[in-house]
Amino acid sequence: MAAPQLPPLRVDDAAVFGRVAVLMGGDSSEREVSLDSGRNVLEALRARGVKADSVDGVANLIRELQDHSDRSRRFDRVFNILHGGVGENGVLQGLLEALRVPYTGPGVLGSALTMDKIRTKQVWLAEGLPTARFVRLPPGADIAAAVRELGLPVFIKPSAEGSSVGVFRVTSDAELAPAIEFARGYDGELLAEQLVAGGEYTVGILGDVALPSIRIVPAGDWYDYHAKYVSDDTQYLCPGLEGDAEEEIRRLSLAAFRAAGCSGWGRVDVMRHADGRFALMEVNTAPGMTSHSLVPKGARQLGVEFDELCWRILEQTLEPRP
Repeated sequence: MAAPQLPPLRVDDAAVFGRVAVLMGGDSSEREVSLDSGRNVLEALRARGVKADSVDGVANLIRELQDHSDRSRRFDRVFNILHGGVGENGVLQGLLEALRVPYTGPGVLGSALTMDKIRTKQVWLAEGLPTARFVRLPPGADIAAAVRELGLPVFIKPSAEGSSVGVFRVTSDAELAPAIEFARGYDGELLAEQLVAGGEYTVGILGDVALPSIRIVPAGDWYDYHAKYVSDDTQYLCPGLEGDAEEEIRRLSLAAFRAAGCSGWGRVDVMRHADGRFALMEVNTAPGMTSHSLVPKGARQLGVEFDELCWRILEQTLEPRP
């Protein structure tokens, strides 16, 4: 099977982009990861001649956009690498739409929908796309009853968090207590989700192209926060599959991305059952761009290094939003 093909670069003059705000940090639980990603993106854009500056959080971005009556000092577009919270839930996207400032990543609908894992799964099911079995857990729900309904093992996780924040892997009744205690102090929705005992994969999306899949093999039992951002023992195999299976996971990931109202760039996480069936897990609309991050690994498999990847993502702001 032939490798996916990316189109030629659209522009070669950095001046076309004007002044770019690399939006990072913020106040979500993923702040530190976002700062790391943002520093990498800023360095890459500047290395290619883009006039880019960092902005920490949406409040500072608003201040920057409002305070500069001098058009030459005002930002012309935003590279959004603000993980979690208002960076991915449609709030930032709606603000920038209202201000007519182009930005990277999916628009209001795709961002808002995919920030909510439960509603994303409901859309996928309506579209006939496969996902792991789950039970919605509103505040005060009986977690133990949901686990009994699904059967062990399961994951208990917030519907609207990322980077494995607040995720509990429950393989026995004795492991339920921490999840129940977390739920008591958490005011959002949770979901109990079937633990798919198979391979873990992710597929980066860049425009209309699904990048080669990556199989994630953590040193421990599962791909938690430590394995994502701290450990150097996690293995990343790219491409993660071969032949028809690789073609299918890429096709399915692109379909899932589009079904959720997304465009631009992002990442789709997928599990594979032992019998080869795929289960879509979630969409990330502002994926990490750290040394451990996965979209850059997929792009590199096609010969696209980090600075070119950042350029290609920024190019997407030059076209009208679909």
